[in-house]
Amino acid sequence: MKSKEALKNDIINVLKQIYDPEIPISIWDLGLIYDISFQNNKEVTITMTLTAPNCPEAENLPATIQQQIKNIPEIEKVTIQLTFSPPWSMNKLSDAAKLELGFL
Repeated sequence: MKSKEALKNDIINVLKQIYDPEIPISIWDLGLIYDISFQNNKEVTITMTLTAPNCPEAENLPATIQQQIKNIPEIEKVTIQLTFSPPWSMNKLSDAAKLELGFL
């Protein structure tokens, strides 16, 4: 059985492969993921936001994340909690995202 830290790394690797359809950067590098928590080693809750409350991907993106993380063999249940507090801002971008967008 994998440790929670190893599972968290697996989840982050999945999140780095999911891109915001409007901005060609992963949701991880955009800073949309606020928290990854475990209820046990098989259940995970992801707290995330969107770049804007009226984002056209508000329904699709959480469902995509949920489906992709469920592909990790050790994970049985994925809960996505969408929040807008604190609201997303450009300062949440990773350095890689800032470089990609020309801010560095």
